[in-house]
Amino acid sequence: MTTSRRPSYFVREDLGTPAEMAADGRAAGRNLGLQGRLERAAHAAVAPAPSLRFEDYPDEVGKREIRVTDAAARLANALHLHLD
Repeated sequence: MTTSRRPSYFVREDLGTPAEMAADGRAAGRNLGLQGRLERAAHAAVAPAPSLRFEDYPDEVGKREIRVTDAAARLANALHLHLD
């Protein structure tokens, strides 16, 4: 009597070894520029929490200047949004 093995739908013969697939994943991550993001995330995960002490922040922070370009002003006037 022979037993027939049914093909598994999760394991395929054309897949590489786990080490080869891991190397492929690392190479794809480098090519997609994901390495920097992952390194930043790993660094942020182990970095200490920011300080909550009042003394650690400057007393006065200057506000940035907002510039309205001519194109933005024309668009706002066309929409009846008056930017002064």
